[in-house]
Amino acid sequence: MNVLLLGSGGRESALAWKMSQSPLLDQLFIAPGNPGMKAYGTCVSVDWKDREALSHFCTAENIDMVVIGPEDPLVAGLADFFEENPALSHIHVIGPKAAAAQLEGSKDFSKQFMERNKIPTAGHRTFTASQLEEAKQYLTTIDAPYVLKADGLAAGKGVLIIDNLAEALHEMDAMLGGKFGSASSKVVVEEFLDGIEFSVFVLTDGQDYMLMPEAKDYKRIGEGDTGLNTGGMGAVSPVPFVDAEVKKEVLLHIIEPTIKGLKHEQMDYVGFIFFGLILTKKGVKVIEYNCRMGDPETEVVIPRVDEDLLPLFVDAAKKKLLTRPMAQTAHAACTVMQVSGGYPEAYPKGHVIKGLEEHVEGTVVFHAGTAEKDGKIVTNGGRVLCATGIASNAAQALTQAYNRLDQITFEGAYRRNDIGVDL
Repeated sequence: MNVLLLGSGGRESALAWKMSQSPLLDQLFIAPGNPGMKAYGTCVSVDWKDREALSHFCTAENIDMVVIGPEDPLVAGLADFFEENPALSHIHVIGPKAAAAQLEGSKDFSKQFMERNKIPTAGHRTFTASQLEEAKQYLTTIDAPYVLKADGLAAGKGVLIIDNLAEALHEMDAMLGGKFGSASSKVVVEEFLDGIEFSVFVLTDGQDYMLMPEAKDYKRIGEGDTGLNTGGMGAVSPVPFVDAEVKKEVLLHIIEPTIKGLKHEQMDYVGFIFFGLILTKKGVKVIEYNCRMGDPETEVVIPRVDEDLLPLFVDAAKKKLLTRPMAQTAHAACTVMQVSGGYPEAYPKGHVIKGLEEHVEGTVVFHAGTAEKDGKIVTNGGRVLCATGIASNAAQALTQAYNRLDQITFEGAYRRNDIGVDL
């Protein structure tokens, strides 16, 4: 079968790596992809926003399946476009329709969904610009830290956790005043949850689901979880504290009610669900849903999947998925991000990357923000690439990942050296 994968980051690199191993695959196209993905398929300059060009490409290349990596096209209704276009409706699309993608596209929507389906989450209230004074008054009645979330997609920057009331009031003004554009036309104020975070993933057809390996990622730029939040500086899988008892709680009280809720509310959902969870003294609660795989979690979850993804995608698209755990290896996988100096704030681009041709047994390098210039691979993003180590235990996997990154250099390269140490 001919597959088109949409995206250009580390998540898509891991998906491309895995799908390229499938006996069912004839051709893999990646739009736009990055230099590292050329080892797995053909990168093409097709913009998902150009629906006419996308339609023409899928027809010309006899595409059988489209796998949508990032959230923006899903929230924008790209899956709906394929179903509604008679020339494309035969193509299997892995990614939910726009209405279901609101689980990520709107924090307020997801909170209401959780309330309706009795899924444990933080207490919350939502405010609009016309309720600014009410919102500020509400902040004075609750205890710090104050959690303010832009309702819509804000490129990972729309969540603020603030210890100071005056600063929280100022940020409420700014957010409802358009700080994040239309994304913060509504602001959700949440109860702060104290605990340890982890992530769980499923592939679902909206009726049944396959549980995938869990992961824990590290968001802060600085070691010891200090400094600014990033898109993720590393991840590990499995997660030691997610034992059989915790998994049972997650299945019974979070995953199964979510799938039943999708079915009951007739949401057309084919694809991945990312459950951002926190283990508190009062049990596991949902922090957020994502309507796709996470990054860099994908770079440790996918290497632990021990079966072919493509037939599972076909079953999901045909609504024939069977509820069962996805087969997984007993190995541990750990990934560490190498980022541009200055990230997550301003950073340069175009620095030549050296050492990519080296090899360390039991490692895979996934490109995230790279480009080609004058025949050389250069930096083209904040999170440039990551090395994933795969071994019989987490300590060895981490050692392998760091050993691989030791060989890869570019000007201003930075990484955290404490990924997984807390576990």
